[in-house]
Order: sequence, then structure tokens, then C-alpha cells
Amino acid sequence: MLSNEISKNAKANLNGSCRVCPVCNGRACSGEVPGMGGKATGEAFTINVEALKKHKLNMRVIHSCKDPDMSIELFGRKMRIPVFAAPVSGTTYNMGGKFSEKEYISWVIEGCINGGIYPMVGDSAVDAFLITNLEELQKQNGNGIAIIKPWKNELVIDKIRMAEKAGAYAVGMDIDAAGLITMALYGKPVEPKSVADIMEIAASTKLPFILKGIMTADEAELAVEAGASAIVVSNHGGRVLDQTPGVADVLPQIAAKVKGKITILADGGIRNGVDVLKMLALGADAVLIGRPFVTASFGGQSEGVKAYIDNLVNDLKSAMILTGCNSINEISGRVLY
Repeated sequence: MLSNEISKNAKANLNGSCRVCPVCNGRACSGEVPGMGGKATGEAFTINVEALKKHKLNMRVIHSCKDPDMSIELFGRKMRIPVFAAPVSGTTYNMGGKFSEKEYISWVIEGCINGGIYPMVGDSAVDAFLITNLEELQKQNGNGIAIIKPWKNELVIDKIRMAEKAGAYAVGMDIDAAGLITMALYGKPVEPKSVADIMEIAASTKLPFILKGIMTADEAELAVEAGASAIVVSNHGGRVLDQTPGVADVLPQIAAKVKGKITILADGGIRNGVDVLKMLALGADAVLIGRPFVTASFGGQSEGVKAYIDNLVNDLKSAMILTGCNSINEISGRVLY
């Protein structure tokens, strides 16, 4: 949870593009795409929050778990907690335009690194934004991951080369952006991908390749077949297709099919350390958090981002102690009621 001061600053600086609600559930901003809301009715955003809320935790206090190890290693990097900042871009058309893309992404990157986790930086309808994001990532020795939109394969591969040059330690593609309104408004030619298309992209780089936007078990299996290193179970924050189920609703089915065959990340409605614990118990190896990093950066710059991460750490630690989990590997469906 953000401090009152950071929330107040963020609300002013986001110029009405986000209300910085006490609970970020997509109700106040429904239909606001471009903007920070969910598409059409906005229910694909709100259901992410509601799906997580349905799950309750079994409290256990007769055990020896006093100082849990919350760290993990993914893609060759150790992380303080299993959380990435999701690739959220578009300051001019999504975030009110007060701050530049360079200012915003530099705060997110620096705050994440200072907080012991890593950022994902995004591509967008404005070509210059990816260039800016990668320039800022390179200033931090490439300590992050670049996620590319589903352009024609040649352009995706060209942008992967840019990410490699910037030193990114993994790359990916948010394949669900094929239906993103913002891309259509700017006349950008994004498209769905076949297994053969994904194979070509994954084979074009030696870096781990992440496929973001998987919401069914059969497509998770296709991602394994296509050679992806990881998937992100995600409905793009409810921004591409109205009336999808929540990520927490589909995650167990996906994990049942591909757990152990591919790294499973999850993204949707995660706000605090308890939510992180729930997603891990439902089958994720790590999670992505999006909108709260926007408000943390707009409200407190890099210090606000680090403060939010510190809150996540403290919250997750408490939740692990009170559910009897000594390490991330010990988190399972057993903690869920």
C-alpha cells in the first residue's frame, strides 16, 4: 500500500488518467483505453482483482517458520522477492502526459534495482518509447527485460536486437497486444502469431524468450511447443478483450498442464504481498505487477517505487510466516482455503 503522500502526489501528477483509488480494481476507470482502465465494460480488469479476492488463506502458526527466504533465481538473476514490474508504457496517452516516458521509466528502473527486483520495459504505439526505455535500461547495465509488441516477425526480431544491444537479460512478446485499441488508433500493424512464427522469434535470440498473454491451458502447451522459456498468464490488465475470466481463475488449469515444462509468470490484479502469495500458491513461479508501479513512480519517483517494493517484501514475509512457508519453494495450494 502506498503512503498517503505518495498517493496524493500520484493523483495530482496523473492528471485524471488514474484516480489512485484506495483499491485499484478498475471500477472508476472502466472503459478508459487509452488511459489506465479496462476495455469496454472494464470487467476483464475488475475480475482479476475479484478472482484473487475469492481465495482465502489457511493460517498456520504451529511451526518453525520465523524468517522465511523470499528470494528466487530466474533467468540467471537472483531476486529479493518473486516480483517483476510489468511492462507498462505510454505516458502521453495513458498517464496524463505530465511526465515524459524517460522520467517515468527511469524512476521505475532505478526503484526496482534499488529494491532488489527487476523491471520489464515495454514497447508501444509510439516508436520512440521503446528506444527511450532501452536507453534507460542500458544506463543501468541492462538489468531488466524487454517486452516487444507482436509486429511482423522481421520487426520483432529487429527490436530484439535493440534489446540485446542494450544489455537486457531476457526478452519477450506480449502477443495479446494484437487486440490493443491503442495500436489500432495509431495504425500500427500488430498481429496474432502461429506456433511457427513464435518458433522463429524464440530461435532468433540466445536470451530467454517470454510469451506474455496466455490465458488457456492449450495455448500454454503451444508456447512450450514453440520453444518459449516462460509464459505470462495475463489478460493484459483487461485492456484487450472484454469479458475474459480472471487470471487467478485460469492459472491452476494452466499450471496443471505445463508446470515444470516452462516458467510460469502471472499478471493481473496483484496489489500486495498476500496477493503474491496467492498467485504462487495457484501455480505461478513469479508475478508481474503493473499499475501500482505507475502510481508509485508518479507519486514518489524512484523512492516511491522502492517504498512500494519494501511494502511488498514486508507483506509477503508476514503472509509466509502466518501460513508456515519457510521459502518460496514451500508455497503450494496447501496455503489456500
